[in-house]
Amino acid sequence: MTTLRRVSAIGATAAALTCAAAVLAPAAGAAEPAAHRTDTTTKAAAAKYNGACGKGYSVVNSAQIGTKGTVFLTYSSATGKNCVVTVRATPGAAVHMTASLGFASPTTTVTDTGYYTSYAGPVYLDARGLCVTWRGEIAGEVAGKDGTNCGKLAARQH
Repeated sequence: MTTLRRVSAIGATAAALTCAAAVLAPAAGAAEPAAHRTDTTTKAAAAKYNGACGKGYSVVNSAQIGTKGTVFLTYSSATGKNCVVTVRATPGAAVHMTASLGFASPTTTVTDTGYYTSYAGPVYLDARGLCVTWRGEIAGEVAGKDGTNCGKLAARQH
């Protein structure tokens, strides 16, 4: 299992050099027909969840951020918390990224924003019984959903 780690712009020099070496290496599929390479590129656009939220968190929703990556909404039944992480399809030089999670009443939002090489987040929020709004941003492209994954509302006693 490969775990991607985010790196801030300050610590990105070593990661950038590693990525530059990978970019300069010849592509293994360079001799493949152009149509096949297009299919590979399309599949690469959907990033895989990297497990950044921790043990016990499962993906319950996701949204693709153009061709740049994917924002994942996860949930842990053990903690009752949701978690959001934004993952780049292809790590590289640090770019502006955001992972945010919130709900409407009372208005609460948690956000991680900065310049990262592979992912933003994780951000956590206990939203039991509430619908959540979650977003991810990678280099100016944004995706997410409003008022989804509503928890089972407790019956009110009168």
